[in-house]
Amino acid sequence: MAQLIETVHTHRLIGSRLRAEDFGEFCRLYQDPSVMATLSADGKILPEEEVQQRLQQFLDHWNRYGFGVWIFRDKLDKQFVARAGLKHSHVGGNDEVELLYAVISEYWGKGLATEMAEAILTIGFEKLGLSNLVCFTLTTNRASQRVMEKVGFRYERDIIHVGLPHVFYRLTVAEWKSDRIYRA
Repeated sequence: MAQLIETVHTHRLIGSRLRAEDFGEFCRLYQDPSVMATLSADGKILPEEEVQQRLQQFLDHWNRYGFGVWIFRDKLDKQFVARAGLKHSHVGGNDEVELLYAVISEYWGKGLATEMAEAILTIGFEKLGLSNLVCFTLTTNRASQRVMEKVGFRYERDIIHVGLPHVFYRLTVAEWKSDRIYRA
């Protein structure tokens, strides 16, 4: 099992390994109608029981794989901003490791998803030794697609996920390393 990475630091945020005590933050995220319009098949907020189930799935993922989702807070005021991380997913007919992120709506448009994604890509490729990562979103979620493209993901194909059309992106470690050299 990989070395556990309990915290993630970005320029403006600090991420802490997800814990059961983060239920309140998860409720805030999954009961935000704007966020759920981008995350759920029906666009509806999740009842507390379903938030608890989702939280437990993410906690189980940490126990099984040694990595997962972090809760991100603003470094200055310690306010909850987002959840983001890496997760094993069966998507598009294959088992993949997915980069995922969701930002509280009042923090949208500030570049925080990109900041978190860049830090998590470094963990995935450098610390965990993953060969590639995927990212996918609803075809209507242009903001998320822009984040994927900014951090180097390449569009691969359209897929149907949870019964809805999604765009599916992939980033290999070689592409990631090449992009970092180019940007330096």
